[in-house]
Amino acid sequence: MTATAPGPAAAPAGQTGAVGVLVNPTAGRGRGARDVAAVVATLRSAGLDVTELHATGPVEASAAVATAVAGGLAALVAVGGDGTVHLAAQAVAGTATALGIIPAGTGNDLAAALGVPADPVRAAAEIVRRLVGGDTVRIDAVRTTGPDGRSYGWWACVLAAGFDSAVNERANRMRWPRGPRRYDVAILAELARLRPLDFRLSLDGVTHDLRGTLVAVGNTDSYGGALRMCPAADPTDGLLDVTVVGPVTRRELIRVKPRVYTGTHVDHPLVTTYRAAEVRIEAPGVTAYADGERLGPLPLTLTCVPGALTVLAAGQRS
Repeated sequence: MTATAPGPAAAPAGQTGAVGVLVNPTAGRGRGARDVAAVVATLRSAGLDVTELHATGPVEASAAVATAVAGGLAALVAVGGDGTVHLAAQAVAGTATALGIIPAGTGNDLAAALGVPADPVRAAAEIVRRLVGGDTVRIDAVRTTGPDGRSYGWWACVLAAGFDSAVNERANRMRWPRGPRRYDVAILAELARLRPLDFRLSLDGVTHDLRGTLVAVGNTDSYGGALRMCPAADPTDGLLDVTVVGPVTRRELIRVKPRVYTGTHVDHPLVTTYRAAEVRIEAPGVTAYADGERLGPLPLTLTCVPGALTVLAAGQRS
């Protein structure tokens, strides 16, 4: 994973300042490593001050990026998938540093939600245009805290709790098979032990006790590579969309799953949706994942912070 060294103070709109680049070389089966040279060349050809910094893993990269942003970057460009963007967001959320995204992972859900071009050179050129022109967009981000007040950081796409997070949890424990097949095996294993869960949701202080298969809380509409679990979510409205899938059989879950790609699953009679600025979610034995990253066990409180992220993108799907 790579990132850039700190530069001078972040520039006002319409000026460039220093640009940092964070790269996950393993993203998209090596796509991040292949794309970074063209991305950096595009940024530098516009006269931007770009410096790459190499780190051996996410812990070192997180520290390097935090130091760089604290030093006053005008922009931090993340080259990778949602995991790389998630790491970058921890450093730039709530700051004046703008976030640029070069989608190079397998999911790229935040990039898609913000209308970022899929081609890395086009995406880099769009970052240049917006940074030089001061054409930034502010979107919401979600701050997560535990019952003891511990911070679990920020996320920008969708939090999953229940069946989908259990699949992630199982897949992360597995050493075989490698690649996407690991998730297929994890899905089959979790289907075999599928059972309803007891959720308690507090939505802006109003409590709902529910039995269900999963709860998804969305700042944007999709996760897991275009699964539109919260299809009406808008990252600029100051609210979170909550999708609850009620108790379903294995057969019904398999039958409904394809509808998640179009967002039409919300019309199913066992699916309920809500909207709130603050969500507290509880369920015994459930671990939550957000942006594909492990957050921690429930209960967790999710607070939408309006305009917490400044992005060098359209701010909505094209």
